[in-house]
Amino acid sequence: MPLIKSISGIRGTIGNKKNENLTPSDIKSFTAAFGDWVKSKSGNSPVKIVVGRDARKSGEQINSIVKKTLVNIGINVIDIGLSTTPTVAMMVISEKSQGGIVITASHNPKEWNALKFLNNEGECLNAPSILEVIKRSENMSFNFSNTDKKGSVKQMRNAIKSHIVSITNLPIINPKLIKERKYRAVVDGVNSSGGIAIPMILSFFEIEVIKINCEPNGDFSHDPEPLEKNLNDLAKEVKKQKADFGIAVDPDVDRLAFIDEKGCYFGEEYTLVACADYVLSKKSGNTVSNLSSTIALSDITKRYNANHYSSKVGEVNVVEEMKLRKAVIGGEGNGGVIYPDLHYGRDALIGVALFLSLIAERNIKVSELKSIYPLYFMCKQKINLDSKINIESIFTSLKEKFNAFKIITIDGIKIHFKDSWIHLRKSNTESIIRIISEGKSKNIAEKIAKAFVEEINKKID
Repeated sequence: MPLIKSISGIRGTIGNKKNENLTPSDIKSFTAAFGDWVKSKSGNSPVKIVVGRDARKSGEQINSIVKKTLVNIGINVIDIGLSTTPTVAMMVISEKSQGGIVITASHNPKEWNALKFLNNEGECLNAPSILEVIKRSENMSFNFSNTDKKGSVKQMRNAIKSHIVSITNLPIINPKLIKERKYRAVVDGVNSSGGIAIPMILSFFEIEVIKINCEPNGDFSHDPEPLEKNLNDLAKEVKKQKADFGIAVDPDVDRLAFIDEKGCYFGEEYTLVACADYVLSKKSGNTVSNLSSTIALSDITKRYNANHYSSKVGEVNVVEEMKLRKAVIGGEGNGGVIYPDLHYGRDALIGVALFLSLIAERNIKVSELKSIYPLYFMCKQKINLDSKINIESIFTSLKEKFNAFKIITIDGIKIHFKDSWIHLRKSNTESIIRIISEGKSKNIAEKIAKAFVEEINKKID
């Protein structure tokens, strides 16, 4: 399988062949290319880059390669060690660094890893920038420094704590009220950085924490994407412990999902809905989510007489739309919350703080909160891709067949039906076609998805 090169970084399975898998050679060339690109934007000024990683077993080795490569091209490294993607972003900002590298494959299985590149504002590189980095890597157009001009490495081990302090100091967060509620929570850290970061922020709020899968050993106890099918153990533990809620994140802690006190899935799609509800109750403004996210966010936004806008899938696309629309909150339906008063990046830690502030202020159980929101059901499926499949041809034929309906083609193809929709697109992070549908019942959503899976399979065959 070729390396996946996109706005989500350089991603692949570890070892084997160069340019097909993520090998030490690939890591060196892409790191050097990124470092060289950063230097080209910085003139003659000294360059600092923040580096952090999740708990994947390949992370330490990759971290070592990345640091040595950056030092050898004359860049100073701030190594924050085992951390989260949003924490790296926050450290880029606070340390006034010129860029950041996160060693994580996010929600992908443990055999994968990746390099996520951040600019000097702690934001993911946009498409033109990542293409320039890729081009520099392919052309080997970067220079290594002589002995006198090599960079240095500075260790920083309090980054997550610093990140949490920045969150709890935000005027919109209500630590006092959260502490008064004396909550009890179960945390599933999927054996990665979330096992450290989420209990840490909950402890700040004086919440009793029961941990499962929190040892950051990279040996993921289940599929790391925080979807309902992967969180059965968490749901059982919430009921067993009589906890107020359960929290699950992905390995790099930019996706967030809740389990209610009854052991029922709150839904990663509704994480952003709830956080937006709270933010909009405090300040007026627009919201943004991607095309694959629930329409419930639009409904909630309208309650506050504000406008909701949709973007292409991908954090950088959501951020661009948020800046354009002056959105007060945004994100993605995968549990990614972006609160620009903190930083422009998906952040499960700010999501936790906003969500807890909401239920504490309203003195409401998580199950009761879910019941007040517009009820939609989503179905998420995927079809594996290979080089023989002509995706664009498939999308064109679907567009022609369903031309009587409202169709959006800025990111794959999204077709709107009465009270339902389906979105089909090539993934930025895996060699798959993602198929996401939503309707006012589970049956409707599943029926639509099944019909389109069959339609695509016919065309593939």
